[in-house]
Amino acid sequence: MGLRFSFDTGTIGKRGFMQKRCGFALMIAFSVSFLMAPAAQEIVTADKFLAQVGEVYNSIKDYQARLRITSGRNDMEGTIIYRAPNLIRMDFSVPQEQVIVYNGEVLMVYLPEYRAILRQEVGGESKSTGATFASSQGLVLLRRNYLPAYQTGPDPVPLDDKNPTPVVKLVLTRRNVSEGFREIRLSIEPQSKLIYRIEARTVAEELIVFNFSNIVLNQGIPEGRFAYDAPASANVYNNFLFKSSN
Repeated sequence: MGLRFSFDTGTIGKRGFMQKRCGFALMIAFSVSFLMAPAAQEIVTADKFLAQVGEVYNSIKDYQARLRITSGRNDMEGTIIYRAPNLIRMDFSVPQEQVIVYNGEVLMVYLPEYRAILRQEVGGESKSTGATFASSQGLVLLRRNYLPAYQTGPDPVPLDDKNPTPVVKLVLTRRNVSEGFREIRLSIEPQSKLIYRIEARTVAEELIVFNFSNIVLNQGIPEGRFAYDAPASANVYNNFLFKSSN
């Protein structure tokens, strides 16, 4: 004989119906809250985050910062100044008195050790350096020529083992083989969207690291600070990178 169950439809039936209604309401509430969560906390893709960084740099009129460049066993230290849209100057204390200046048309590098001035006329988007990536135009080129991804995710992590400054780290891989850097890594302060470090790896697997610190924005740096009077005794070598297109 099979088991038989009897229910008091007057009492238990009403109670079961109410329990079902409550359970159904909770299920709807949970589902709605789950569906609304992405809208309340939007997931920012790496490309969108890089676009936000570009918007910040697009609003910067000028900046000054301490700059340290490391390439292999060579270290360079100095000060960088930038004025929108494309003026840049680096005055180094290591090597002492070395200067790099770009006025939007001509790149000049003074090498005091050799009493030499390397002068290059630059047209279009040719030969961007890691330092100029930290500019509005440089970030436009990065988004155009490189594919960004999070290194570890969108959450901030320490800059490195010695520096606990929280940064978001992006890895940029080149879209085509004509780019001079195989891979570029950016360390970006998440609130200000300022770049603290650029790590660029060349096709020859050489790693060049640009570190920015003590960044000061919008001081009203005059255009005259980008004019450089090289020592008269220095030898000038024109178009040392490539022939001018003019």
